[in-house]
Amino acid sequence: MSGTSKLITTGYHLPYNPKLKGRARNLRTNMTAAENKLWSKYLRRFPLAVYRQKPIDNYIVDFYCPKLKLVIEIDGETHIEDKDIKRDAKRAQVLESYGLKVLRFWNYEVLEGLDEVCEAINQELYKRNPPNPL
Repeated sequence: MSGTSKLITTGYHLPYNPKLKGRARNLRTNMTAAENKLWSKYLRRFPLAVYRQKPIDNYIVDFYCPKLKLVIEIDGETHIEDKDIKRDAKRAQVLESYGLKVLRFWNYEVLEGLDEVCEAINQELYKRNPPNPL
């Protein structure tokens, strides 16, 4: 989702391309089956706020948890060719430059193994936000 528009930056939010807001809204309305399953069965009730289809820099990430600085991407067939892999690596590099962690899952992992995907996200939750000892 690259664009050439000037990024909006504030002291509170990550920089984002304002031209991506309409597309992000459309993507939230038309989530893939895997995105919808992860959202409705798990992330909607996640113990921390999670945003769907969030513009960051010149990209729209599938899910973003600001408290954990965690991006969750669900990949399908549009991510399997060499050019796509290179594009995703560049995207991850940009996102990681903001201190974000990028977790990637394949559609089939969510659709066929949601429990394992949720466990991987939970592990990241506890790594990045350990519970307070009593």
